[in-house]
Amino acid sequence: MAAAEEHYILDLPTFEAPVKLLIVVAPYYKDIANELVAGAKATIEAAGGTWDLVEVPGALEVPTAISIADKMSNFDGYVALGCVIRGETTHYETVCNDSSRALQLMGLQGICIGNGILTVENREQAVVRAESKGQNKGGGAAAAALHLIALSRKWAAPSKGVGFHSDAIKLAGQATGPKNA
Repeated sequence: MAAAEEHYILDLPTFEAPVKLLIVVAPYYKDIANELVAGAKATIEAAGGTWDLVEVPGALEVPTAISIADKMSNFDGYVALGCVIRGETTHYETVCNDSSRALQLMGLQGICIGNGILTVENREQAVVRAESKGQNKGGGAAAAALHLIALSRKWAAPSKGVGFHSDAIKLAGQATGPKNA
């Protein structure tokens, strides 16, 4: 059983400049969502960060809200939270796959997102994973976003200038003057 396994968890990153995250939650299962949010908030605050929170109708709307926020706001990263419990129809697969795929595609574009949308077979599995004093998947998603923000800040440092730079070529052309002068 997964609960009995031991997992290595990275220490939270530290930041020289303030970090602000947006928590986007689909509270379809309100009690589970509340636990996920509690874990995410505590983890962000433990790293010295701040957060805003928005609710959306369902897991499929979480990536859209993050995409809108990324285009229209100044958040450093995002925490996607919600819960999808298998039902009697194939809608479960659609919601799980499409929400996860959309978040992954945004991540591959450089948006720092921690995915804490639970995809489970039953309520009991969701409760175990959501509890902030238990598996704390909300906190884990926040930690993932924080680690990605730390990496993006680390790699955003000015480049040493490898290869050709258009400014250097323009300056070199100005220094020699026109060819017919």
